[in-house]
Amino acid sequence: MKALRNVLTKLLNALAGISFIAMVILTCWQVFARYILKSPSTWSEELVSYLFAWASLLGASLITGERGHMNIPIIVERLNAGAQKALGIFGEIVAFAFSAIILVYGGIQISQLAMGQMTSSLGVAVGVFYVVMPLCGILNMIYTILNIADICNGVTQEKKEEA
Repeated sequence: MKALRNVLTKLLNALAGISFIAMVILTCWQVFARYILKSPSTWSEELVSYLFAWASLLGASLITGERGHMNIPIIVERLNAGAQKALGIFGEIVAFAFSAIILVYGGIQISQLAMGQMTSSLGVAVGVFYVVMPLCGILNMIYTILNIADICNGVTQEKKEEA
């Protein structure tokens, strides 16, 4: 399980990093084209906005893998260990359900719906850019299952950070 988590995390870090580097390069190109060449680049602006969405969703999957999603620890920390474990598992189940329903099911639906619509500057089907939703939903679901296994085995965030 740890090996799977490490592979997924390395892959997501690489994809998010590549996306960020591409955004920086494309944004620099936009500025150069607009102010030096006096010919704005519309395709790069559109691509940057899609890459930003991809990087955001990939980053959200990374956070899910680290169990870093939003929580209110002040309440949970006052409970006994069994209740903390139960709430941790419940939180992961909610994240799993959200990923399955909204990201995977909804992402597939919107991707299919948008395949007939083309982007204005790139000339690519919009649905291609929406494919990241079900992809990240599946990654989130894998991570939540791994997180539940960690919680059941008593692996806390503090123990994960030490390892």
